[in-house]
Amino acid sequence: MAEQGTCPSAGKGGGSANASKMIQDQMISSTLSKIRHKLFIMSGKGGVGKSSLATNLAAALSSRGFRVGLLDVDIHGPSVPHLLGIKGLLDIDRGSILKPKQYNENLSVISMESLLKDPDQAVLWRGPMKTNAIRQFIADVEWGELDFLVIDSPPGTGDEPMTVLKTVPEALSVVVTTPQEISLADVRKAINFLQYAQANILGVVENMSGLICPYCQKQIDLFKKGGGKELADRYGLDFLGAIPLDPATVVAGDLGKPVVFLDEDVPAKKAFLALADTISSRAAECFESVSSVHK
Repeated sequence: MAEQGTCPSAGKGGGSANASKMIQDQMISSTLSKIRHKLFIMSGKGGVGKSSLATNLAAALSSRGFRVGLLDVDIHGPSVPHLLGIKGLLDIDRGSILKPKQYNENLSVISMESLLKDPDQAVLWRGPMKTNAIRQFIADVEWGELDFLVIDSPPGTGDEPMTVLKTVPEALSVVVTTPQEISLADVRKAINFLQYAQANILGVVENMSGLICPYCQKQIDLFKKGGGKELADRYGLDFLGAIPLDPATVVAGDLGKPVVFLDEDVPAKKAFLALADTISSRAAECFESVSSVHK
């Protein structure tokens, strides 16, 4: 067997790969420098309504006049396009630059589904390919000047969340849970993961916090309430708000329209707008705090 490193071309391939990575790192840095706040929406388990929350939070922020990008990095099960009624492939500008789908004047979207000719096609990728795709979603996309980039990640602590935190280290993490203990147990693991990764945790949101009766509009504590607040207090984190389980959200999602854009003043709409106000205020405080440290 030949000794390692004796092949004349061995170093060339590695050098080329390193150069490509350095160029991509520069593109990522350039892109992120134009985005004021980056929000990383994550959860410890599936089924907590994280994608619905990320989509409606992005929509609520855009309705407040902020320029918002929504990045869906769930490679295997993207749902953001369905929640927004977005169809078709992404446009490509100048040969390789992807243009986000525009939902409205203030909200633009990137999702894996918008790269597939068949939206029902399964994506059979492992770690390195998913990592590269997420980096390209930032480096090769013409996001432009944004106030917020909302990043919707699949549940758990696998490749996608790790890649987001390494690629966007200044991201502010928003942890989503439901009130019941089975969700809280997994969210505790997610918080430990974020702490281990030295991530910036903005706070906790309790989703499905009580069911809104579609007839009398009263709230029913279907899954109990308050677990998210207790969890935040236990870890010394900010509790950012509670979103009720409102049938209007389900109907709006099936129609491809965020509940915050419905004409009716439903409870979920009020809750998402309040959450957007709280998060925009807390994010601004974090930004000012970091800026003052680096002066």
